Amino acid sequence: MYSPISNQALIDISNQYGTPVYIYDTGKITEQYQKLTGAFQKHPTRFFYACKALTNINILKHIDALGAGIDCVSINEVKLGLLAGFTPDRILFTPNCVDLNEIIEATEHGVMVNLDNISILEQFGNKFGGSYPVCIRINPHIVAGGNYKISTGHIDSKFGISIHQVRHIERIIKTLGINVVGLHMHTGSEIKDIEVFLEGLNMMFETAMRFPTIKFIDLGSGFKVAYKEEDRETDVQRLGQRVSEEVCKFEEEFKREIEIWFEPGKYLVSECGHFVVKANIIKQTTATVFVGVNSGFNHLIRPMFYEAYHKIENISNPDGAQRIYTVVGNICETDTFAWDRVLNEVREGDLLVFRNAGAYGFEMSSNFNSRLKPAEVMYDNGQIKLIRKRDEFNDLLRNQVME
Repeated sequence: MYSPISNQALIDISNQYGTPVYIYDTGKITEQYQKLTGAFQKHPTRFFYACKALTNINILKHIDALGAGIDCVSINEVKLGLLAGFTPDRILFTPNCVDLNEIIEATEHGVMVNLDNISILEQFGNKFGGSYPVCIRINPHIVAGGNYKISTGHIDSKFGISIHQVRHIERIIKTLGINVVGLHMHTGSEIKDIEVFLEGLNMMFETAMRFPTIKFIDLGSGFKVAYKEEDRETDVQRLGQRVSEEVCKFEEEFKREIEIWFEPGKYLVSECGHFVVKANIIKQTTATVFVGVNSGFNHLIRPMFYEAYHKIENISNPDGAQRIYTVVGNICETDTFAWDRVLNEVREGDLLVFRNAGAYGFEMSSNFNSRLKPAEVMYDNGQIKLIRKRDEFNDLLRNQVME
């Protein structure tokens, strides 16, 4: 049975590798993947890890070993997936706003290509005809997700071809002989209501009836994980049951079997991640008490970018009296991690951990203010492995050309 990494282990790793540091517990990834496969075992279902959430090659290798596929949004993610060991038949390439050359390069690697606009569909058809199978991304015009910035299926979204342009898609496919084997949609992230998935699924069913060569329907992902104690995850067990029921009904009408695909990203890696920082200063003003840490939105941008909540704990003083703090970073910009957060008393030098830091944490980090990116460490079955060295000063100059 999975046993989560302890606070003492987080402290030991932080003392060994310094702070700030990202620590990933692979046991949690395995647990989340097993939840999904267990929930959808009544009907053929494939899972492609949305690797934009976290692309460290060691994490990719772990997910490959679990048997998942990988969903990539850039050609370099495709190359990372291949390097990690994913075979081309387990790689889905879902870019947007790229030119045909990047699509062509993906076909040279033999991966499944997901086309999301009319222009590229026509260009692809003119070049390949029906010689290379493709998937088409549909925008279902469904508003979903925990934040408008991560809602991708609404009418103003740049993603996918409008559901109202299906007749246009049919004309292009028939004229150019394109071999369409999959339909795809993705409405957003952090979806709690499984009816959103079922609404999209039925919309895909209606569309699939117009494309007799379809072999799979991809519902994207957006499964929610718990950030706060009162949060609830997406009920994947119930969703798996309902999806299986609906697909079986559709297959009777469609007169053939069809696979269902999902692309979990945050669901697999969010809770595996623990971001540990050090309290540099305690600063009391007329309005609040600040805890200034040795990090900022250059390392964890989600609170500033998405107004995202991350649970913060003082693992150096877990029994200290509770006080109210505003937790901020050390860069020359407003980089507030949390306002009015209740924490066990924080002293200068204490270690604080941000939970749920595995998805879009290090992946969206930068060298803003010429500060160095943190190290990444993998906690695998009790074994501690450094999987990315902390930046050094020379890394800031690595690609600069000095006269």
